Amino acid sequence: MNIEEYEKYKKLKSKGLKPKNQLPCAAAIIAFSVFLSIYLGIINFESFKYWVIGLGFGFILQKSRFCFTAAFRDPYLTGSTALTKAALLSFAITSVGFTVIKYIYFNRGLPIPGMDYVAPISFATLIGAFIFGIGMVISGGCASGTFMRIGEGFQLQIVTLVFFVIGSFWAAHDYLWWEKIFISKGFRVFLPDIFGWIGGLSVNLLIILSLYFLVKRLGKSRN
Repeated sequence: MNIEEYEKYKKLKSKGLKPKNQLPCAAAIIAFSVFLSIYLGIINFESFKYWVIGLGFGFILQKSRFCFTAAFRDPYLTGSTALTKAALLSFAITSVGFTVIKYIYFNRGLPIPGMDYVAPISFATLIGAFIFGIGMVISGGCASGTFMRIGEGFQLQIVTLVFFVIGSFWAAHDYLWWEKIFISKGFRVFLPDIFGWIGGLSVNLLIILSLYFLVKRLGKSRN
């Protein structure tokens, strides 16, 4: 039982009410998931693969309560730094993994994968990050957290998802204009081009390590 579930349980108990039995609903969802998995496995293996991966991610997110919003919000609001440390640790692991993959391709003289995602940094990046950060804190969740909480029955997150979709369509519609006016005016930063492969990875890990100790110190001061 997580904190949110425990708070709901205390409120129901204080009112003399009993929590609803959710086992029938859980059994129906599991049966549907198994049936759909079998059906997709028969007609389209790619769809089956994505469905199983999605279920796995959803299960992990729900059990770990992992949310990027909480990771960057909680140190300032509650002093909790557990999710922030987990996010930084995941950044460090993925940095090492992606560097190894990219270097293997580079060493073999092949096109380096993922270079299209080395996006320019511009004034639009700062404005977008600021607006998105405000939206995440007000709505109480990022994309992953929103989907996870909808699965748990949080009705406010449904409203968040609706406007998330509207905003995404609007952004996609105007993206070429933003790219021409702002994004293309920025500069790309690929650390291996500046410090070499080992140096770029070292700088990246040092930045993450510095943030880790900063967050750890912030958590101690708040608690």
